[in-house]
Amino acid sequence: MSDSRFVLSRSGYDAVIFDLDGVITQTARVHSKAWKRLFDEYLKKRAQDDWKPFDDEDYRRYVDGKPRHEGVQSFLQSRGIELPWGSPRDGPEKETIHGLGSLKNDHFQELIEKDGVEVYEGAVRLLHRLRDSGFKTAVVSSSKNCTSILRAAKLFHLFHHKTDGLDAQEKNLKGKPSPDLFMVTARKLGTKPERTVILEDAISGVEAGKKGGFGLVIGVDRTGHGEELRNKGAHWVVTDLSAIDVESTDSPSPFIPCALDHFEEIAGRLENRKAAVFLDYDGTLTPIVEDPSKAVLADDMRSVLMQLGEHVPIAIISGRDRPDVQRLVGIGNIYYAGSHGFDICGPDGEETGPEQGKDFLPVLDEAEKELQERIGGISGAWVERKKFSIAIHYRKVEESKTSRVKEAVDKVAGIHPELRQSGGKKIFELQPQMDWHKGRALTWLLEKLELDKPHVMPFYLGDDVTDEDAFASLKDRGIGVVVMDPPRDTEAQYRLKDTSEVKQFLQKLLSVQKEGGT
Repeated sequence: MSDSRFVLSRSGYDAVIFDLDGVITQTARVHSKAWKRLFDEYLKKRAQDDWKPFDDEDYRRYVDGKPRHEGVQSFLQSRGIELPWGSPRDGPEKETIHGLGSLKNDHFQELIEKDGVEVYEGAVRLLHRLRDSGFKTAVVSSSKNCTSILRAAKLFHLFHHKTDGLDAQEKNLKGKPSPDLFMVTARKLGTKPERTVILEDAISGVEAGKKGGFGLVIGVDRTGHGEELRNKGAHWVVTDLSAIDVESTDSPSPFIPCALDHFEEIAGRLENRKAAVFLDYDGTLTPIVEDPSKAVLADDMRSVLMQLGEHVPIAIISGRDRPDVQRLVGIGNIYYAGSHGFDICGPDGEETGPEQGKDFLPVLDEAEKELQERIGGISGAWVERKKFSIAIHYRKVEESKTSRVKEAVDKVAGIHPELRQSGGKKIFELQPQMDWHKGRALTWLLEKLELDKPHVMPFYLGDDVTDEDAFASLKDRGIGVVVMDPPRDTEAQYRLKDTSEVKQFLQKLLSVQKEGGT
């Protein structure tokens, strides 16, 4: 079939795996330019006079969809040229397979930096519809630049999983036309091949989908080679992903899989890896309450944290003052990060964090006084000074008067450009105007604790918009779990409904880590 409308439904399939270049992003053209520059310069230098330039047919036949070094070898062999493989560490000056691959990547990065990343809008719309309808989505690419491309295109959050050239190298997976990359991805998603759709523009990718026994392989014909895609195993061919419809669901909320329902999937990602657990406090470990001083950690939650802390590293990253959250949690062998990560303390009592934060203490003092004066007469509103931030609470303010609180905060924020304004659940905050937030604090802790390693799987659990930076920081290295009901747009990959489900999730993590012997 070709170019007629096709409807994907949850009754037929559970997941859709996308190729990257040529399907989602228009970087196939950038790759083609980088390959052409590489080979034309090399062939000209080697042959001097009689040489045939690298063309579109060479790109499609020998390098498209393949790992970089395999593409180099495949094309050179087509020209009767044999080179030593060399080492993966070879730089662009080395005349080896890996050396030429490194040079090609330099050319590609130059072009991306110069021209940016273009996306196919039909692919972006399809991704949103799939996620809204409950499909799991993943991207599979032979490129080692997959993460940087997706981030540049602002698409990373639309995928539940990613498998790229770096994963293939680390796990010794064969590239396309072998189905290895697709099979590993399906396992990570917790889906069976026969219930999974493949979207591929490369001949080698279509062959891989067919060899893996995937339920539906759709060829994406951007360059007029649809017949060859069909001959290699595509069940259906489209020239644009707008030809694909998704059966709508009754729920208008974004689909985010429940972490408890999909725990086997999470456990699979934890295989042979150690967890590191980072958590928000209010709304995550304790329910949100009218008076923050009464948000007391339940004994059974504390018990689970203490047991889990015997097997994995744990840190609490909270908007509260660090001494406050440290007192409420009351566990000695974990890290605490207060004021959204500006104030950090380890189990040994050593206080640390970004030194620049101390420079903002005088302006915070001034802003605190001004806020007290401006909202002191608004019933139900109060100013809470933390060491490195100021929280303005309005949970108890009458709805008709909340605008007065916002006006006061906006006014003070305007007077002090050294501070940035943020918000949360019935709260405004003023924080130092610097590149530091929960995501940066999480990254800092991973490095500080030497947990930024392939064998470590970091988790972050949080409930508020201030936790989105932490979720985003784990997109390519760990798992974010948002605590919310009903669902909303989020950078997290999974969700939990409330603090009781958080406790169940931590208990499951504890069981897995015990079994793993870590």
